Amino acid sequence: MDASTEAPWRVVGLHHVAFAHGPDAGPEDALCELLDVTPHEETGPGFLERMFPVGDAYLQTLEASGDGVVQRFLDARGPGLHHVALEVDGIDAALAALRDRGVRLVDREARAGGMGTRIAFVHPSAFGGMLVELVESAPAGPAR
Repeated sequence: MDASTEAPWRVVGLHHVAFAHGPDAGPEDALCELLDVTPHEETGPGFLERMFPVGDAYLQTLEASGDGVVQRFLDARGPGLHHVALEVDGIDAALAALRDRGVRLVDREARAGGMGTRIAFVHPSAFGGMLVELVESAPAGPAR
Protein backbone atom coordinates (compact mmCIF):
# COMPACT_ATOMS: atom_id res chain seq x y z
CA MET A 1 0.00 0.00 0.00
CA ASP A 2 1.52 3.32 -1.00
CA ALA A 3 1.21 6.53 1.03
CA SER A 4 -1.70 7.80 -1.09
CA THR A 5 -3.85 4.76 -0.17
CA GLU A 6 -2.64 4.26 3.39
CA ALA A 7 -5.45 3.95 5.94
CA PRO A 8 -5.81 6.85 8.42
CA TRP A 9 -5.66 4.32 11.28
CA ARG A 10 -4.20 0.93 12.03
CA VAL A 11 -3.87 -1.63 14.77
CA VAL A 12 -0.31 -1.38 16.08
CA GLY A 13 -0.38 -4.14 18.68
CA LEU A 14 -1.99 -5.80 21.62
CA HIS A 15 -2.40 -3.30 24.46
CA HIS A 16 -3.82 -5.53 27.21
CA VAL A 17 -5.96 -8.50 28.13
CA ALA A 18 -8.41 -7.81 30.96
CA PHE A 19 -9.82 -10.15 33.60
CA ALA A 20 -12.74 -9.30 35.88
CA HIS A 21 -13.18 -10.53 39.45
CA GLY A 22 -14.89 -9.74 42.73
CA PRO A 23 -13.37 -7.93 45.71
CA ASP A 24 -11.69 -10.89 47.42
CA ALA A 25 -10.97 -13.33 44.62
CA GLY A 26 -8.40 -11.74 42.32
CA PRO A 27 -5.06 -12.90 40.95
CA GLU A 28 -3.12 -9.77 41.92
CA ASP A 29 -0.91 -11.32 44.61
CA ALA A 30 0.05 -14.19 42.34
CA LEU A 31 0.74 -11.82 39.43
CA CYS A 32 2.90 -9.54 41.60
CA GLU A 33 4.96 -12.53 42.68
CA LEU A 34 5.16 -14.17 39.26
CA LEU A 35 6.02 -10.99 37.39
CA ASP A 36 7.96 -9.32 40.21
CA VAL A 37 6.22 -5.99 39.55
CA THR A 38 3.98 -3.55 41.32
CA PRO A 39 0.99 -2.79 39.09
CA HIS A 40 -0.20 0.63 38.05
CA GLU A 41 -3.57 1.23 39.79
CA GLU A 42 -6.46 3.53 38.88
CA THR A 43 -10.08 3.60 39.93
CA GLY A 44 -12.99 3.79 37.56
CA PRO A 45 -16.74 3.94 38.09
CA GLY A 46 -17.41 0.80 40.11
CA PHE A 47 -14.02 -0.88 39.67
CA LEU A 48 -10.34 -0.84 40.54
CA GLU A 49 -8.06 -1.33 37.54
CA ARG A 50 -4.57 -2.78 37.90
CA MET A 51 -2.14 -2.90 34.96
CA PHE A 52 0.70 -5.44 35.07
CA PRO A 53 3.38 -4.90 32.40
CA VAL A 54 4.26 -8.04 30.44
CA GLY A 55 6.68 -7.31 27.61
CA ASP A 56 5.08 -4.90 25.15
CA ALA A 57 1.58 -5.33 26.60
CA TYR A 58 -0.26 -5.56 29.92
CA LEU A 59 -2.39 -7.93 31.91
CA GLN A 60 -5.23 -5.92 33.43
CA THR A 61 -7.37 -6.92 36.37
CA LEU A 62 -10.71 -5.28 36.99
CA GLU A 63 -11.89 -5.63 40.57
CA ALA A 64 -15.57 -4.84 41.04
CA SER A 65 -16.19 -2.27 43.75
CA GLY A 66 -19.90 -1.63 43.94
CA ASP A 67 -22.56 -1.66 41.30
CA GLY A 68 -21.22 -0.96 37.85
CA VAL A 69 -20.30 -2.52 34.54
CA VAL A 70 -17.75 -4.94 36.05
CA GLN A 71 -20.20 -6.17 38.69
CA ARG A 72 -22.89 -6.62 36.03
CA PHE A 73 -20.40 -8.64 33.99
CA LEU A 74 -19.62 -10.81 37.04
CA ASP A 75 -23.32 -11.29 37.79
CA ALA A 76 -23.93 -12.48 34.22
CA ARG A 77 -20.76 -14.45 33.49
CA GLY A 78 -18.70 -14.85 36.64
CA PRO A 79 -14.99 -14.06 36.97
CA GLY A 80 -12.72 -14.43 33.96
CA LEU A 81 -11.74 -12.90 30.66
CA HIS A 82 -13.47 -9.53 30.27
CA HIS A 83 -12.01 -8.03 27.10
CA VAL A 84 -9.05 -7.81 24.74
CA ALA A 85 -7.61 -4.36 24.00
CA LEU A 86 -5.95 -3.50 20.72
CA GLU A 87 -3.69 -0.48 20.47
CA VAL A 88 -4.58 1.68 17.50
CA ASP A 89 -2.95 4.62 15.83
CA GLY A 90 -5.80 7.05 15.10
CA ILE A 91 -8.75 6.05 17.31
CA ASP A 92 -11.08 8.75 15.93
CA ALA A 93 -10.48 7.56 12.36
CA ALA A 94 -10.89 3.94 13.49
CA LEU A 95 -14.28 4.66 15.07
CA ALA A 96 -15.44 6.62 12.02
CA ALA A 97 -14.41 3.81 9.68
CA LEU A 98 -16.12 1.18 11.84
CA ARG A 99 -19.31 3.29 12.07
CA ASP A 100 -19.27 3.77 8.29
CA ARG A 101 -19.07 -0.01 7.85
CA GLY A 102 -22.05 -0.52 10.16
CA VAL A 103 -20.03 -2.12 12.97
CA ARG A 104 -21.91 -1.99 16.27
CA LEU A 105 -20.04 0.10 18.83
CA VAL A 106 -20.44 0.49 22.58
CA ASP A 107 -18.69 3.88 22.39
CA ARG A 108 -19.38 5.99 19.31
CA GLU A 109 -16.70 8.48 20.42
CA ALA A 110 -13.37 7.94 22.18
CA ARG A 111 -13.21 8.75 25.89
CA ALA A 112 -10.50 9.09 28.52
CA GLY A 113 -8.94 5.83 29.68
CA GLY A 114 -6.30 4.88 32.21
CA MET A 115 -2.67 5.96 31.99
CA GLY A 116 -3.49 8.93 29.76
CA THR A 117 -5.01 6.83 26.96
CA ARG A 118 -8.13 7.35 24.87
CA ILE A 119 -10.39 4.32 24.58
CA ALA A 120 -13.57 3.02 22.96
CA PHE A 121 -15.27 -0.37 23.07
CA VAL A 122 -16.60 -2.31 20.09
CA HIS A 123 -19.74 -4.34 20.82
CA PRO A 124 -19.16 -8.09 21.32
CA SER A 125 -21.57 -8.86 18.47
CA ALA A 126 -19.00 -7.43 16.04
CA PHE A 127 -16.36 -9.97 17.13
CA GLY A 128 -18.31 -13.17 17.63
CA GLY A 129 -19.02 -12.50 21.31
CA MET A 130 -15.65 -11.03 22.33
CA LEU A 131 -15.61 -7.52 23.81
CA VAL A 132 -12.83 -5.54 22.12
CA GLU A 133 -11.41 -2.26 23.39
CA LEU A 134 -9.54 0.13 21.13
CA VAL A 135 -6.77 2.05 22.90
CA GLU A 136 -4.82 5.04 21.66
CA SER A 137 -1.83 5.70 23.89
CA ALA A 138 -0.78 9.14 25.01
CA PRO A 139 1.55 10.80 22.45
CA ALA A 140 4.68 9.68 24.30
CA GLY A 141 3.07 6.29 25.03
CA PRO A 142 2.68 4.75 28.46
CA ALA A 143 5.77 3.58 30.31
CA ARG A 144 5.93 -0.18 30.03
